[in-house]
Amino acid sequence: MYHSVEKCDNDPFQITVSPDRFDRQLRWLARCGLTGVSMRELLRAHAEGNARRLVGLTFDDGYADFLGEVVPALLERGFTATVFVVSDLIGEHNAWDAAGPRKRLMDADGVRRAARQGMEVGSHSARHRSLTGLSEADLWHEVTAGKAVLENLLGEPVTGYCYPYGHAGAREVDAVRRAGYGYGCAIWKSELSGRYALPRTYVGERDGALRLRVKRVRHQVRWCW
Repeated sequence: MYHSVEKCDNDPFQITVSPDRFDRQLRWLARCGLTGVSMRELLRAHAEGNARRLVGLTFDDGYADFLGEVVPALLERGFTATVFVVSDLIGEHNAWDAAGPRKRLMDADGVRRAARQGMEVGSHSARHRSLTGLSEADLWHEVTAGKAVLENLLGEPVTGYCYPYGHAGAREVDAVRRAGYGYGCAIWKSELSGRYALPRTYVGERDGALRLRVKRVRHQVRWCW
């Protein structure tokens, strides 16, 4: 689970990885014989029994640096990834992080370019609001509006959803399923873990080879659902 990849001196929420560290993390994956893929590819391979050497790479929020820093580094190694986009804020900035630095989000052309270069585009809600505190009507809007906007933008089905802040209870997971998504990404393992609440492992600036090895083992335990 990544967010942003760029040079950054002010990162209070620890969502930014420097390009140099990101490059070293990708090289570590390659040395381990692993290939980074989108969640769509990972789940397809998992269903076919061919996912052993694959690792799903996800990027929450749809920052503009996904195109400038992430995609070139992935393509250089033959990797892909999933980027989860906040549909109502395309082309704007991370307004939900009021206390943090402003980060630009991909515009509509950028989202299309990412898809054309083989990246999966998923929905990260309409406004990046925590779903668990919303009314039924607002919950349904946050889950369905992003799918509709992105499908109209891309001209193809959007099958992945990512819960803002990782907040997902039984009601939210059911809404994502009913909305027609093929899977949902959470963060933590829970009693809801499964195709619509997939646990992920946070990767940050401090994660070198040793920490990544530990996180890989820990995630393999969490992945069993």
